[in-house]
Amino acid sequence: MPAATADLHSPTRTPSGIIKFTNCRLVRHKRLVEEDLWISSTTGKILHCQEAFYEHRASPDRTIDLGGRIVSPGFIDVQLNGGFGFDFSVAPEDTTTYAKGVARLNRQLIRTGVTAYLPTLTSQRSEVYHKVLPHLGPSGSRRNASDGAESLGTHCEGPFLNPLKKGIHDASLFLSAPSGFSSLSACYGAHNLLPPSGPIKCITFAPEIPGVLSCIPQLVDHGITVSLGHTDATFHEASAAISAGASMITHLFNAMRPLHHRDPGIFGLLGTTPGSPTTITTTTTSSSPGQAAKPFFGCIADGVHLHPTTVALAYSAHPSGFILVSDAMALMGLPDGTYDWTNGSRIRKEGDVLTLEGEEKIAGSAVTLVECVNNFWNWSGVGVAEAVGAVTETPARMLGVEGVKGCLEPGADADVVVLEEGVGEGGWKRLVVEQVWKFGVKVFDKEQE
Repeated sequence: MPAATADLHSPTRTPSGIIKFTNCRLVRHKRLVEEDLWISSTTGKILHCQEAFYEHRASPDRTIDLGGRIVSPGFIDVQLNGGFGFDFSVAPEDTTTYAKGVARLNRQLIRTGVTAYLPTLTSQRSEVYHKVLPHLGPSGSRRNASDGAESLGTHCEGPFLNPLKKGIHDASLFLSAPSGFSSLSACYGAHNLLPPSGPIKCITFAPEIPGVLSCIPQLVDHGITVSLGHTDATFHEASAAISAGASMITHLFNAMRPLHHRDPGIFGLLGTTPGSPTTITTTTTSSSPGQAAKPFFGCIADGVHLHPTTVALAYSAHPSGFILVSDAMALMGLPDGTYDWTNGSRIRKEGDVLTLEGEEKIAGSAVTLVECVNNFWNWSGVGVAEAVGAVTETPARMLGVEGVKGCLEPGADADVVVLEEGVGEGGWKRLVVEQVWKFGVKVFDKEQE
């Protein structure tokens, strides 16, 4: 990485806290734009460079020549079960130990380019939710760059799921037929569902479970995203959930009824068209006036969960709703081997592939989000900015934090990733995380490792 070049100003000048990136390509609205970027370590925000320079007479403390590298918003992972040996779903007796584990993961995770995420809990007993959720809520109010990646709220993947599509969840923990919002409060804790400070941001349900549909509007009113997953729902049942306010699909194709020509199941939601009998009406941000709304959806592009053509097909069906997720487990970042898991099973790790010991059943992933971006970029034929948009702009829009996260617009948080673009063996295109800045402060530099 080229060294920063200092501006020539009087040594008595008061530092502005401004850093200027130049000779770079910015990811903006899924396009690469050759522009400078100004950020502030004082406010932690992206600046309007002309306004700062001409109106406020501010000048950068440092100008960094990036040599043509790509500057992206910080990555957002909306499904992360753990990593680097820490599992969000394991609740120790000592909650101090748990909090330290979360803090350690945050500092390691940011080195992969992920600056914000949804810590994800698999299906657990009610007492586990009550114990760990207070440690997993939104952390942005602290705005401390040294904390590393920040939580945007928790994703509870269960326990109101269909045993027929349990994946590696422990089906003995599944609950059925919630009797209104009070059942959810008893499961997760009423204080954990209250906006805006409640830690839960997203809950995955199987919509065919009796009682789920009636709970969706209340959850949406509480600012909680409802996602569909681990489900055997028909297209009709899935459509009813979207009409009720659900706006996301958890790891599309995995742990759900497959596409069938007479009943397309959940995948059919991506094919709705305006004016058709299957048009779904909802208020999600994925729709425009006069158009049928389609849900956002996550895809695990690790080369294991989905065939490359399947990923490309899903993107083609609904590009503006496509979100790459890692679905990474605690084994991400650990050496290959066999490890204990939360439900008494053991998981075998071979590279990025996780399987249950003695079986071939996929047991989550060990992939980083930037690897998912690289895979999707190569498989789909889209431009690099479109691939990056699936982990920045689109998840920010799904979570309702557009303009603050997932973009490089003035006023947004200065969460920035500097990427080196290269081509490897066989023409494989690859992005490498070179630098990560959080709230305008550099927290990782590959060259200084």
